[in-house]
Amino acid sequence: MSNKRINYYEAAPQAMKAMMGLEKAVSQSILPASLRELVRIRASQINSCAYCIDMHTADASKAGETTRRLMAVSAWKETPFFDARERAALLWTETLTLVAEKHAPDEIYDEVAAHFNEQELSELTFVIAAINAWNRFGVGFAMQPK
Repeated sequence: MSNKRINYYEAAPQAMKAMMGLEKAVSQSILPASLRELVRIRASQINSCAYCIDMHTADASKAGETTRRLMAVSAWKETPFFDARERAALLWTETLTLVAEKHAPDEIYDEVAAHFNEQELSELTFVIAAINAWNRFGVGFAMQPK
């Protein structure tokens, strides 16, 4: 990895201010912090963002997630550790993170929407959109866990 990449915080402060505003809004979501962190972890795994996986795994632990569940996020479909609502959130995360491949079909939307009201589904989608944007910064600028 090259450590000669730019500091995007300094290079585009107005855009960074807007991203931080989005991050503040999603941090005030009515969705539980642990659910938001599971979503962030799963998107970051798909996008291979080591920096974000490290950060959000630590944040999930602080929010009460167990090591066992955190270790199983990448295999959520194969484990009994996640409830129906969490599974729906993880399904939506995978669908939107891989939108070029998955295209968010009605069947998936309906399955996910059955577990969330309109505000929750909107906020879940903002969480997914935000972490996917952060993942592009983490991967694109070769950020490393410390």
